[in-house]
Amino acid sequence: MTAKPLLLIVEDDDAFARTLLRSFERRAYEVIIASGPAEVDLVLQSRTPEYAVVDLKLVNASGLTCVETLHAHRDDMIIIVLTGYASIVTAVQAIKLGASSYLAKPANTDDIERAFGRLGGDAQVPIGERQTSIKTIEWERINEVLAETGFNVSETARRLGMHRRTLARKLEKRRIV
Repeated sequence: MTAKPLLLIVEDDDAFARTLLRSFERRAYEVIIASGPAEVDLVLQSRTPEYAVVDLKLVNASGLTCVETLHAHRDDMIIIVLTGYASIVTAVQAIKLGASSYLAKPANTDDIERAFGRLGGDAQVPIGERQTSIKTIEWERINEVLAETGFNVSETARRLGMHRRTLARKLEKRRIV
């Protein structure tokens, strides 16, 4: 019997980390979860993962620090950076520090596993708009208006034409850090 591939998930959102853990365990991976750089260091003292999925924006640290540490520990580790704060600058830095791929949220297990298999670049990748869900478009619009209003929830709700409590509930579901 072959050993299960070892996957390290570096994610500070417990619910999302557990969801990824269950999904990858169903796909025959052995999964370890770390919530930041200190826990990554602890894991690397005893284990050497073949794969890693690293959230870019951790509560008290940058996921780029974890990418650098993981790559230094094992330079052939396949590291995927997953982020809701995608930018060209962080994508370039992630790749320079050793990430194999950079995925914008929302990404699911299928997207991540496909990224594990794509180690080289693809010159034939279509250039165009990324398909976005309605929820993502709504969330981006809410954030845009929040920034315009200086994070005034009442004014944001008024501009969006929604009740203040409705907006507050939406903000509670996906906290702005």
